[in-house]
Amino acid sequence: MLDNEVPQEGNATLGGHSKAVYARGADGKLHMVKSAGWEVEEIVTRQAVDDLNRLAADARQRVLAGQTSALEYHMHKARMDVPMLAQTTGLFQWRIRRHFRPDIFAGLSDALLARYAGVMGVSVEQLKKVD
Repeated sequence: MLDNEVPQEGNATLGGHSKAVYARGADGKLHMVKSAGWEVEEIVTRQAVDDLNRLAADARQRVLAGQTSALEYHMHKARMDVPMLAQTTGLFQWRIRRHFRPDIFAGLSDALLARYAGVMGVSVEQLKKVD
């Protein structure tokens, strides 16, 4: 993409901010160019956010039904999945999935709950319940 081809259509999901993208200049070298975003990017971002919100809503219903723990709800609400949560907490994925079981989650130590809460940006008390 050349400098003058960088989309400047605007993207409401950027909240008025711009972003840097790489483009090829007249000298043939890549460098950063400021972009206001583009429509396709906005559509895809909104679809991804809607999908994550749906996953969080589904998890919330399962928490209220006693089928999963609040950890799964907060994971989706923080826009994470099991691999990402495993990477940020340093825990194995199988262990995190095990913590989705309400009876197992209820017995987690305060230190482990604090570890989960820290990476998701919530307090331990918030982590134990759903909104």
